[in-house]
Amino acid sequence: MAEPTKEDIDALVGPATPHFAMQIRARVRALIRDLPDDHPVRGYGDEQIALLERLAFASSKAAEGPLEPPTRLGWEELPSHAPAADPLPPKS
Repeated sequence: MAEPTKEDIDALVGPATPHFAMQIRARVRALIRDLPDDHPVRGYGDEQIALLERLAFASSKAAEGPLEPPTRLGWEELPSHAPAADPLPPKS
């Protein structure tokens, strides 16, 4: 197998959804497993793994576009927007 690239990681992470975030995280880990710690693709992969871990507790990546305000009707019952940058806390 050829050495993994940032583009390989982006191909996995780009379409990620909260439902599959942890499965994709496992694939990214496997992809970068044999790279040295100081390899730039390894560092990028670790950053994307952190994003996927946040995404697992979010409703979307929501990397662009406006966020739904917490004042929206029904927010208290079911938050309709929890981006990966500010995911919902895990339930205890």
